[in-house]
Amino acid sequence: MKSLFEQQCGPLFRRHFLLVMAITLLVMIPATALAQSQKEGGDARKDDFSVIEEVIVTATRREESLMDVSIAVTAISGEELNLFGIQDITYISQMSPNTTLKVSRGTNTTLTAFIRGVGQQDPVAGFESGVGIYLDDVYLNRPQAAVLDIYDVERIEVLRGPQGTLYGRNTIGGAIKYVTKRLRTDGTEARAKLSYGSDNLMDLVLTGSIPLTDTFRIGGSFARFTHDGFGDNLNLTGLENYNKDVLGVRLSAEWEPTDNFFLRLAADYVQDDSDPRQGHRLTVGKLSGAPILDNVFDTRAGLNNPLQSVESKGVSLLAEWRLNDVVTLKNILSSRSDDSWSPIDFDSLPSADLDVPVTYQNEQFSEEFQVLFASDRWSGVAGFYYLDANAFNAFDVILGNLGDLIGLPGLNAFTSGDVDTETWSLFADVTYALSDQFSVSLGGRYTEDKRSSNVLRQTMLFGTSKFFGGHAIPIVTTSDFQGSETFDKFTPRVSVSWTPNDDQLVYLTYSEGFKGGGFDPRGQTTAAPDLDGDGVVSEAEVFEFMKFDPETVDTIEFGLKSTFFQGRMTSNIAVFFSNYTDVQIPGSVGVDTSGDGNNDTFIGITSNAADADINGIEWEGQAILAEDIGRQGSGLRLGWAIGYLDAKFNEFIDPFGNNVADERVFQNTPKWTASGILTYEMPVDLFGTPGLFSVITSLSYKGAHSQFETPNPYLDQAAYTLWDLSLVWSDDSGRWSAGIHGKNLTDEEYKVAGYFFPSLGLEGSVTAFYGNPRQVWGTLQYNWF
Repeated sequence: MKSLFEQQCGPLFRRHFLLVMAITLLVMIPATALAQSQKEGGDARKDDFSVIEEVIVTATRREESLMDVSIAVTAISGEELNLFGIQDITYISQMSPNTTLKVSRGTNTTLTAFIRGVGQQDPVAGFESGVGIYLDDVYLNRPQAAVLDIYDVERIEVLRGPQGTLYGRNTIGGAIKYVTKRLRTDGTEARAKLSYGSDNLMDLVLTGSIPLTDTFRIGGSFARFTHDGFGDNLNLTGLENYNKDVLGVRLSAEWEPTDNFFLRLAADYVQDDSDPRQGHRLTVGKLSGAPILDNVFDTRAGLNNPLQSVESKGVSLLAEWRLNDVVTLKNILSSRSDDSWSPIDFDSLPSADLDVPVTYQNEQFSEEFQVLFASDRWSGVAGFYYLDANAFNAFDVILGNLGDLIGLPGLNAFTSGDVDTETWSLFADVTYALSDQFSVSLGGRYTEDKRSSNVLRQTMLFGTSKFFGGHAIPIVTTSDFQGSETFDKFTPRVSVSWTPNDDQLVYLTYSEGFKGGGFDPRGQTTAAPDLDGDGVVSEAEVFEFMKFDPETVDTIEFGLKSTFFQGRMTSNIAVFFSNYTDVQIPGSVGVDTSGDGNNDTFIGITSNAADADINGIEWEGQAILAEDIGRQGSGLRLGWAIGYLDAKFNEFIDPFGNNVADERVFQNTPKWTASGILTYEMPVDLFGTPGLFSVITSLSYKGAHSQFETPNPYLDQAAYTLWDLSLVWSDDSGRWSAGIHGKNLTDEEYKVAGYFFPSLGLEGSVTAFYGNPRQVWGTLQYNWF
């Protein structure tokens, strides 16, 4: 009888696995023959394949070995990211179990993140993420500009499960830490990396640093990422679809006057001038009869106002002061902002049937102070966190076709949302070693989270609003809401760990997390119900209609981390049971505001309408399979990550008061995820220069999943497998490296997002957005010392 995994994967996974293994062997055999033909002097390099290298992480806010942390963590080093040819943060979900990271619908740089079934895909101001994204320990409050490109990276950590104690609000699914490299301390550094490939891909990264004194150094990176579109806009000449045009700059200055004090001032800037990313229609136009296009990356979208642009910038100041061998003080001060302008054509057709120009403008200031301590038996961290942030968005819904039909020229349903967030928290997490084998950790965080919101909705005539250069005239105001609410929450963490020997860690952890409440930024106050039946909708009833409360996750996790065969294999297993309560269900429904029987706009309806259980298991590991294959100094390694989720709603109340839990599923949450990375490395001389040749092949499988809680045959994605392959040579001196990287080599076609409004407007809107097709490129890197 077939296992459940085999039933889920099916022949697709097995067929691709055999294909990948066959091609890998074809690559390895010639490489081995080449090595054998070289003289013995080519064996100058002997890499240590006898043990798996220790990985240091900061998942508990202090440096620890990955194998000693009682949290489910995936850690990928900057060297591995470079070797694998990872382009941006979304690729990390191919290496971490039960993790979904993807570009949000209608955008190039907004991130949709889910871990263990918890996340958020609606990017408008007022909705909070369920997965925290951290750039050098600075929390990114909004998902815009969060699709971070990979360069100048020390490592990326994926923490799975609620992190409410150590990381605070909006980490109920988990947290992702993007850690950049510190400057070189032993002299001048300079390196250049150039890539060129399919779709005219052209990437350039320049990095350098220089010491100005014995204690003060400066450095930075300049990055340029470009490629042509995977498709074209067939309606607007000169516009491509799914192209990339990104400029990134990072600068830092570091001062280390003593061995006990470190100060780092860092700044980053990103400008994304890629063309707007428009959807692929999945249905024939209801009014025009426009057919479905053959190429899923092509579009007929007619909107190009405003011009697509994203600008993000930030500055942070990190101070670390080691008072003595026990206590270290750490402070992280940061200010960030980003502005996004996008023309989203919901119906992806030339006519102004459902055109949505939108802007997102975000600002945040944060301050975090930590006291870290470690002695023979005690270790831990305590601190204070403060965030002051503003998120603003405005968008038109231009309904030119409908307006002309009913005698309302340039009909426009305008919405703006302005949300202030002020939050502070006190936290502590302490570990006490009861003996050499047993330890207990106890932590807690108290958070106060104040949310203030202004929501304005107006029906306008004569085209676009002033935000997008137009002169539309308001004729009806359907929402003019102002409200404020303070939410507070205590999130504890308790963990018991047992290390029966130096090679094993067994832990049992209970943790909690919460996602902040707020007010629906698309809510329409005139749609508020008369809750008490007195015939009048009061301000209090409007307030309750617009407001939604925090949601929470409580998790019990059992973990086993093991090292086998004298360090040649590691295995990390986590089994978890989560209760997901007061689940926020944001949604949009079409509304007929003109009374003609056609829905001409949509409003937000958000409620804490659900309760669910999420249970699962994750297994990650690495193994050295063999050494000295074909020649001395070679090695074969395997890395894997497998995740299984059983996520079910116990209760799901629809807008009519019915429990429809049996008809709802978790969005963006495959039941099975699996990945494997096979790496073969061997010494190879190139033009007389000794070096190391690496062949890295990987498979990433995601089971079938739904884009929304309601299953949808148009947008739901069937199971698929992605195959990547990298061939990299680097010289022993560390100066030169060259590689060829291929992503999605079988050219799988898979949906990552979409819109489903079949009755909205006269054409209807059922559109999908897709993951990247096959890409192949070469890379050359040179390091100066």
